[in-house]
Amino acid sequence: MKVVALISGGKDSCYNMMQCVAAGHQIVALANLRPANKDELDSYMYQTVGHQAIDLYAEAMDLPLYRRTIQGSSLNTGRDYSQTEGDEVEDLYHLLNMVQEKEDVEAVSVGAILSDYQRVRVENVCVRLGLQPLAYLWRRDQATLLSEMISCDLHALLIKVAAFGLDPEKHLGKPLADMEPYLTQLSEKYGVHVCGEGGEYETFTLDCPLFKKRLVIDAMETVIHSADAFAPVGYLVSLPSLHRSLLWPHMAYFDICNIHSCLKLGLA
Repeated sequence: MKVVALISGGKDSCYNMMQCVAAGHQIVALANLRPANKDELDSYMYQTVGHQAIDLYAEAMDLPLYRRTIQGSSLNTGRDYSQTEGDEVEDLYHLLNMVQEKEDVEAVSVGAILSDYQRVRVENVCVRLGLQPLAYLWRRDQATLLSEMISCDLHALLIKVAAFGLDPEKHLGKPLADMEPYLTQLSEKYGVHVCGEGGEYETFTLDCPLFKKRLVIDAMETVIHSADAFAPVGYLVSLPSLHRSLLWPHMAYFDICNIHSCLKLGLA
């Protein structure tokens, strides 16, 4: 199927694109929702930290990028979702509708892992637009998934931390591969979600086998959002540039990173 990929810049949306390609689908466009005038928006639905560099993803993958500013807020926060004027979910509807008008898309790549809140809302939008959601990471074991991402040459760094044991001054900007042992330790000791599904951290992907060019961080600034003594919250504002990727074309990916058994579950 021809797929539009919802991207945030994070590891999950990027790795789900890789899984879509491994399953035989074609990524034909990228789509992203950005905040109106903030580096970071407190949203139940969307990762917005790092949004300044999303335009580079389109160039890195040589694909069209469709963007929309988030105008709504989290109004309908119940377990189920129905169309609600002014809710931020409707921004996703309008974004994907815009893509449909320009591109011949049949499906949507979604990097959701654990959040039923996100899943229900994305499915609602997809049903209304007649699109098939492709969520290959859904309910995967997080430790296995994180290890798999790293072994499949997905290079990402931490751009936001918000959990006990994660320090903005120490851990922001650290490569995900370097952080894996420590994240595993935090998970075992304190129940931290190793993939950050509890909002513990967010990432930005610099390179993967789908990129024709890799992103390089030329400069970055740390912003402390909350100086809590136990779980300080901080994020990076970065200035990346593009360089030719050493990973692309990386056909070995299709040999070592076989698609997960969710294909057998009828999710593709």
